[in-house]
Amino acid sequence: MEMNDMVMVSIDDHVVEPLDMFEKHFPKSMMSDAPKLTAHPMNPDLQAWVFQGLPIGNAGLNAVASWPKEEWGMDATDHSEIRPGVYDMDLRVRDMDANGVLASMMFGTFTGFAGTHLANLPDKKLALAAFQAHNDWVVGENPSNHPGRFIPMGMIPFYDMDESVKEIHRLGAMGCRSISLPETPYGVGYPEFRSGHWDPVFKALSDTNMVASLHIGGGFGLIQRPAPMDFTDMSNFFADDIIILAALVSTIAATDLMLSGVLKRFPDTKIAMSEGGLGWVPPWLDRMDRHMTNHAWTHLSSLPDGMTPTEVWRKNFLACYITEPSALNNRKRIGIENIAWECDFPHSDSTWPRSPEMLWDELQDGDCSDKEIDLITHENVARFFSWDPFQHIAKKDATVGALRARATDVDVSETSKVEYRRRYELANSS
Repeated sequence: MEMNDMVMVSIDDHVVEPLDMFEKHFPKSMMSDAPKLTAHPMNPDLQAWVFQGLPIGNAGLNAVASWPKEEWGMDATDHSEIRPGVYDMDLRVRDMDANGVLASMMFGTFTGFAGTHLANLPDKKLALAAFQAHNDWVVGENPSNHPGRFIPMGMIPFYDMDESVKEIHRLGAMGCRSISLPETPYGVGYPEFRSGHWDPVFKALSDTNMVASLHIGGGFGLIQRPAPMDFTDMSNFFADDIIILAALVSTIAATDLMLSGVLKRFPDTKIAMSEGGLGWVPPWLDRMDRHMTNHAWTHLSSLPDGMTPTEVWRKNFLACYITEPSALNNRKRIGIENIAWECDFPHSDSTWPRSPEMLWDELQDGDCSDKEIDLITHENVARFFSWDPFQHIAKKDATVGALRARATDVDVSETSKVEYRRRYELANSS
């Protein structure tokens, strides 16, 4: 195998909601109360989504693709300053081609990765309409417009279990393959997994053969950092700490699930640890396995009878990573069928537009076989999400080389926010 022979599927990317998403999919009878993209009340030079009287803007690190690194930061930005492929799906597919990526699974921005922004709004009826509008776009419209290029993942109004179960079944009938859930619900003010509160959701996911995708984010507050010495500039408060320590949230979330009893009550549950990385898994499994025998005095019985934590991990979990060369040396302990790759476009950790080069170098340095490469790049995803990567696109046309060959005209060069704004204003001047 050569680099251009790889078939690359990313199960963690992000989207800034398209300009017309709610105009198309919000109920017509409620359109006057739909989210509106308008001048930010506190920064009229930028636009923000305003919904239920509250503005929700876009932080810079959410969409740095093409920006010079000196422009990166947490400052607010909007559609005018970011790469159009972040929110325009026709152009997103072209950016995927230029990066040699066949398919993508996208987490929302305005909504929150798992709908946490929407869930915390006061009017739950309007919030439900926004959830469903988002789902009708990301599960219905977008995959239909671009067959084979997106793995449809929805989100649920998890403040209401009955509505959540109904939405899971509705989305399942539409071909949805995953539901995004808060990775540590108590980190965003909701009951933990062991409480039983989430059992109807896990049952519905098992019944519809969908994966629970747990993206890091809601649990950042669980990583306690010391108070700042200087409160005068909070714009990048402990940004380095959170970015470096982010994978700890997945360690916490996976432990929560192992101890919750969910996997005993619903043994067919499938869990993807989105953007969680790999390096924490081997020592965590070592610790979990020994705990089950060494500390039998606690009478922990949260796993299916007769199964070790490692066996449950191998059956029920999928870990994904962006770039983590040392972790590949532990791939047998992790489980070669439990590893998937992600691009994280257009976030600051993304490897776009050189993902194939960076991934290939790491796979080669790790002495991965051709079969292992296929598993990591697309076969594990296809099996775990019950999604056929070649249903719409033949394998010969789905490789890095084939995709890039049809995107030689896509400009992936460094481009400043000022230039993007100039182009945006020029295109919208009429």
